[in-house]
Amino acid sequence: MQECCSNKARPRILSNKLLVVSALAGLLLFLSVFFPPLKPFQENFINYVKSIWWAVALGLFLGGAIDYYVPREYISKILSRNKPATIFNAVFLGFLMSACSHGILALSIQLHKKGASNPAVVSFLLASPWANFTLTVMLVGFFGLKGVLIIASAVIIAISTGFIFIFLEKKGLIEKNNNIIEVGDDFSIRRDLYARFKSYKFTLGNLVNDFKGVVIGALSLSRMVLWWIILGVFIASLAGAYIPTHFFHKFMGPTLFGLVVTLGLATIIEVCSEGSSPLAFEIYRQTGALGNSFTFLMAGVVTDYTEIGLLWVNVGRRVALWLPLVTLPQVIILGYLMNVFIK
Repeated sequence: MQECCSNKARPRILSNKLLVVSALAGLLLFLSVFFPPLKPFQENFINYVKSIWWAVALGLFLGGAIDYYVPREYISKILSRNKPATIFNAVFLGFLMSACSHGILALSIQLHKKGASNPAVVSFLLASPWANFTLTVMLVGFFGLKGVLIIASAVIIAISTGFIFIFLEKKGLIEKNNNIIEVGDDFSIRRDLYARFKSYKFTLGNLVNDFKGVVIGALSLSRMVLWWIILGVFIASLAGAYIPTHFFHKFMGPTLFGLVVTLGLATIIEVCSEGSSPLAFEIYRQTGALGNSFTFLMAGVVTDYTEIGLLWVNVGRRVALWLPLVTLPQVIILGYLMNVFIK
């Protein structure tokens, strides 16, 4: 079937998602000054922005620093061996990668092509959107110390899933990566870091270039995630302003039924990790069900049809099929335990 329009035919303004989403939010905020029914949306939107602007700015800056200073050779070195230590390395690198679930897909596939083991790719893919530093700061800003529990639970799922995939690979139940090319044994990250530091000259020119590089990385990251953040805040503000509280309590309460409903909504609503966090907080604010918020955050990744489709095509069909089969039960169990024991 031929597409109705191509990227070339599409008006330039529509190709700039950040501009479109910002304009839409700005239009409603402007109209809210003159149209009282939009006042609740305005108040919710402003409150959300006040809560997360510093976290977003800090996350983008640190993400730019990581993008500029961390060579990809290091990632290939520590992700190509199919050992338990590789899973921990993958999760740790996922924490460093301040990119949304959609943005991290390309890097995950690229790591696969460079020779990262399939269990490492899956762990990295799971850890990157939810265990990264940006989300840690944002979720703590929203949920307080309970945000740390959400991040810790995401890390547990990423690690346990990686170990399960190692077992599946050993049993021949998932594909092996035929692109694995071992980095030379003589290559040492520690020695390379030392050599880079030793040869680096702390001059004003170099420091200016470094700063420019970090800013460029931060701007590149912002183009990837900022429109998702605004979209998430926009949707959460509408939900908080106009969805009756009794709807949340009736259909998304701290029950097994509420978890299933939340899971279904997360599957349908494909929003980036940074964009989902305001929605997850709105669920928690309305229902007090931390487990439902956690389920909403995690299920949006493990049931993401874009993610599963890319794994199906680029990594392996069995890897793609096993991803939701392994992760969803863990998400539901942890979400249920949070609802029971965390108030």
